[in-house]
Amino acid sequence: MGKAEGKLIANNKKAYHDYFILEKYEAGLVLHGTEVKSLRMGQCSIKESFIRVEDREMFIYGMHISPYEKGNIFNKDPLRVRKLLLHKKEIDKIFGKMKEKGNTVVPLRVYFSGSLVKLEIGLAKGKKQYDKRDDIAKKDQKREAQREFKVRNL
Repeated sequence: MGKAEGKLIANNKKAYHDYFILEKYEAGLVLHGTEVKSLRMGQCSIKESFIRVEDREMFIYGMHISPYEKGNIFNKDPLRVRKLLLHKKEIDKIFGKMKEKGNTVVPLRVYFSGSLVKLEIGLAKGKKQYDKRDDIAKKDQKREAQREFKVRNL
């Protein structure tokens, strides 16, 4: 995450484990005031969320933003469907690639870009079980190599 991308709110590590990320896109979110206040406090989860395209518009389902403590009547449903802000050309391009077998769109992370809340989405292809095991083995091998390097330098 570079300095221009701002403060990270929520990350979806599971997406990197379950999918090969082919392309990444930045989308805005349609939010209400109390939701933004909750996000500033880091009250967000995108682990169980997914993205759909309907009538040339993109929506995120299952994104949980906890109700703001002092928001009372202005609070919205924490799991409500939220619209993503992308250009029509981008949506058409992503939708075209989604039609290919095995491709889907997954939310990767939510962050602040200045005062705006952004969602990074990724065009992804599902991993098979052996791909996941291979990734875990590589990660373990890298961790072991770093541990050995650390021991040698002591």
